[in-house]
Amino acid sequence: MQSQEWIERNHKYTMTDGDSGFSIAFGGMKFSDADLGSMADKFERAKREMARIEAGEIKNPDENRQVTHFSDRIAYPKSKEFKAVEKFAEDVRNGKIIGQGGRFRSLIVNGIGGSALGPQLLQFALNGPYWNELKETERDNNLKIYFLDNTDSAGFADVLAVIDPATTLVATVSKSGGTQETRNNMIALEDCYDEADVDFARHAVAVTMEGSKLWKHAEENAWLKVFEMAESIGGRTSETSIVGHLPAALAGINFKEFLDGAAFMDEWTRNEDYCVNPAYMLAAMWFIAGKGKGNRNMVIVPYSDRLILLSRYFQQLVMESLGKETDLDGKVVHQGLNVFGNKGGTDAHAFIQQLNDGRDDFFITFIEVLQDSMILPIDESSSMGTYLHGFQEGLSAALRGKGRQAINITIEEVNEYNLGMIIAMYERAVAVYAEFINVNAFHQPGVQAYKLAAQGILDLREKFIAAISELENFSGTAADFAAKAGLADDEIEIAGLLAKAALNSELISREYDAEKGWIYSIK
Repeated sequence: MQSQEWIERNHKYTMTDGDSGFSIAFGGMKFSDADLGSMADKFERAKREMARIEAGEIKNPDENRQVTHFSDRIAYPKSKEFKAVEKFAEDVRNGKIIGQGGRFRSLIVNGIGGSALGPQLLQFALNGPYWNELKETERDNNLKIYFLDNTDSAGFADVLAVIDPATTLVATVSKSGGTQETRNNMIALEDCYDEADVDFARHAVAVTMEGSKLWKHAEENAWLKVFEMAESIGGRTSETSIVGHLPAALAGINFKEFLDGAAFMDEWTRNEDYCVNPAYMLAAMWFIAGKGKGNRNMVIVPYSDRLILLSRYFQQLVMESLGKETDLDGKVVHQGLNVFGNKGGTDAHAFIQQLNDGRDDFFITFIEVLQDSMILPIDESSSMGTYLHGFQEGLSAALRGKGRQAINITIEEVNEYNLGMIIAMYERAVAVYAEFINVNAFHQPGVQAYKLAAQGILDLREKFIAAISELENFSGTAADFAAKAGLADDEIEIAGLLAKAALNSELISREYDAEKGWIYSIK
């Protein structure tokens, strides 16, 4: 691309908000006005269906649910729920609400997927990675914050090693109240608090749907507080709801500013003219680049240490929403967009070699933060920040020279308002793209399928334990055990169960035989 053509494309295909300084440039993508024109019917459908979403119609037909995250965040700041969260956080800060050991010092957020990833993103981006190491006065009495977002005992042990149960508040977040990973951590926390002779109920709050399993458990056990979340907001789009609000408020983040940024982007992206609508154009770039089938990977590269979790956040938002086997008509389509990323300029020492010289199967999205957190001179004319900018521009030029495609997003600084804008833009782009390809962006049948498969393994374990419970002094391979239990067809799964038990149970041991492999013994 000649320099003059590059300049003209940037002028034509860049959208900017002068008040916030937010800018998004599409000139580095391979498309023409004719390509956009050929999508006229898709744009019309997207406008119609987005209007249906915000009018409160059912837009998750598989679960017969509304989709309200776009509209709810307008009303939420004026709601009694918003005021209740703010008051709760203030009462924790000033010591009106205390734990068994006095003033609360720490918070554990117990959730998985959107229930944890959104709050993690805001915490890391706005308070930084070393927030918990600051003195309490430097945190203005806001809480240290830790996350349990898996059913991995290692993560649980890591958190338990650094908190004092008597001064730690636990927020368990689960819309359905039955998410197994979150429930496992809740049960383990209840046991640990009990062992420490600390009343868990005085330290526990829940964020869940009214009447859910978690709601009932919290009420029956007289938990400190239960906050209600809407059924119509999915986990991956819940960050602008009470799910994101409670952790943010307890960590001193201005959630109202975050919502204001999201609401501003919502208003901007309601514009029916795609030429001036950043979310519509973003979705169109994804569609054109991937030929409507997701044939190109989406690479997210923020040039900011604080924004490294954006790629993980967008992985869930984009891939869980768009990765679908069937479309709305029941036709098998296997749709989706792969998302991966890193941070600049770290990325230059990681996967940029492949992006520059390897397979041309991606488009990259750069996110640059203009304002440096500190001015750190390197020589008379340069600073660390100018080098970072130079690396980003240099990489962009190198990729462009190889014919690779790029989108550039620029913000002035990492703050609540700008994060709200970015998240809201991607949420709408995902919803619009889903209309382009005729899929339901708001359910997750694949996630449910893996949960059912996992339950099958747990059921097999119970059957296996029951079958061998009477055995004594029995030794053999996994195949021997499976045959003994009458489960020969499940030999591979039995081998996995035995391997796990051998290292975590006092009842089974194993030794390796060079000819037969692992030999398991019932002690």
